[in-house]
Amino acid sequence: MPIQPTLPERLKAGSPVVTAWCGLPDPSVAGILAREAFDAVVLDLQHGSMDFAAAVQAVPLIAAAGKPALVRIPVGDFASASRYLDAGVTGVIAPMINTIDEARRFASFMKFPPVGERSWGAYGALSLSGMEAGEYLQRANDLTVSFAMVETREALAIIDDILAVPGIDGIFIGPSDLSIALSGGKGLNPTGAEVEKALDHALSRAKAAGKVAAIYAVSGARAAELSAKGFHMVSIGNDISMLRAGAHAALAAARA
Repeated sequence: MPIQPTLPERLKAGSPVVTAWCGLPDPSVAGILAREAFDAVVLDLQHGSMDFAAAVQAVPLIAAAGKPALVRIPVGDFASASRYLDAGVTGVIAPMINTIDEARRFASFMKFPPVGERSWGAYGALSLSGMEAGEYLQRANDLTVSFAMVETREALAIIDDILAVPGIDGIFIGPSDLSIALSGGKGLNPTGAEVEKALDHALSRAKAAGKVAAIYAVSGARAAELSAKGFHMVSIGNDISMLRAGAHAALAAARA
């Protein structure tokens, strides 16, 4: 059986990684989406209703489909990043990273020494990886991916500094919050001209730093546009929007 590329390898391979996005608390939803043609599944603990227990139960279901799991942690909950990595999560997205100190604190929980200060306890990760403890310790920093979310003017202003933090593997753009920040709270327009300009800037800075640029897309069509821009990872919609879209399509067909 051929060895499957790791998520970091996939992110650097050229073709964008397309992920599902889950916030519903039933782990089976993530497991079902993992069986589709997504490259990975993101579990949302910031705005979703999923908690730690549900996320941990979802990880092996996603892994059983041969896909990596990522989580978006709540704002400022950097310590939980290590717990999710211990459970076998491959990538962690930290929202609202607006200072260098926040980026450093996040990275410290994501990486083992000498890069960070992650403590040992990776029992779920060992089970899923099939590695011995020593091997995992030596390889983990290169197998896990840390995304600092850029979604404010403050973050845009220091994006090069965030990208330069050891242990930060890339940025993840939240276009909706970015549009709110750029408009001073006057509107929600994740595809507006000012947001597009900011996206191009963030993408170019990430590539210049040799880091990964990821982003959230509200639809498959928008995901195609963002992939064409050159983003390395694009998350499509979420489980609720997909459920509603399926219901709308079925009802429209039934009542045609």
